[in-house]
Amino acid sequence: MADDNSDFMRSMGIAASGLRAQAGRMRVISENIANAESTAQTPGGDPYRRKVPTFSSTLDRALDARVVSLGRIRPDATAFKIKNEPGNPAADAQGNVKYPNVNSLVEMTDMRDAQRSYEANLNIISATRRMIQRTLDILKA
Repeated sequence: MADDNSDFMRSMGIAASGLRAQAGRMRVISENIANAESTAQTPGGDPYRRKVPTFSSTLDRALDARVVSLGRIRPDATAFKIKNEPGNPAADAQGNVKYPNVNSLVEMTDMRDAQRSYEANLNIISATRRMIQRTLDILKA
């Protein structure tokens, strides 16, 4: 039974780390979506730059298992979109306005993927809790 308890705790700990990592990923994606149409604060300046979340895997000594966490959030180096809008306050001397390098369709696809991963981790926690409850019910009988 001691091994079963540690297995249960290990699976819940791993799934919980996945939940935290995917929640962080969804926060970054939400920020990208929220800034998709923003422009620079100054004429000719750079607008919001898309952020790309990364993940890292570390050893959790208490669980004796590898867990995932949100790693470094790096800027996306792709080019900004440029539109000629001479009347825009963010336009440069030639009338061009830089828009963020955010593609809303890509962000929505990434968000759906993060949601599915989050739900999968949540399902693991729920299944583990049910197994723990069944084990306790068997022990009580």
